[in-house]
Amino acid sequence: RRCCLFHFFSPPEINDGEGHPSSSHQALKGTSKWATSLENLLEDPEGVKRFREFLKKEFSEENVLFWLACEEFKKTQGKKQMQEKAKEIYMTFLSSKASSQVNVEGQSRLSETILETPHPLMFQKLQDQIFNLMKYDSYSRFLKSDIFLNHKKSEEQEENSPEAQTAAKRASRIYNT
Repeated sequence: RRCCLFHFFSPPEINDGEGHPSSSHQALKGTSKWATSLENLLEDPEGVKRFREFLKKEFSEENVLFWLACEEFKKTQGKKQMQEKAKEIYMTFLSSKASSQVNVEGQSRLSETILETPHPLMFQKLQDQIFNLMKYDSYSRFLKSDIFLNHKKSEEQEENSPEAQTAAKRASRIYNT
């Protein structure tokens, strides 16, 4: 793994003459960004899609679905909507009869009575448990998976395509003359 400190101290963005940042000075994106942290992976819709695909093969997709549902729940406005979403999360992921039950400690302590008085962080401890489970277990396997490696390879091929080469040549002509 390479150190990425140079990104914090990189020079101002250089453009290719058409207002597009030149590839050598772009911020990390795609698989490079996903590989830096689970947080970065979960911030990218494409990353979430690929991670879900991987977790589905591992029979643990419910973990990321629960995490995403909790993130969405935190943004919910209004007591009635919160009650509905809290009940949905409980029934889908936490109840003993849940269709996509997640494996968290203390889930039995979260009884249906708490659903009557929901608050944005009511699932936070359970969400943190699932996040840590993903971070220290499935995330490292994901970075070694065919799903991740094939996506990374296709990104690299795109970057090395003739169109990308042409933009880089234009940029070097503009700045080296």
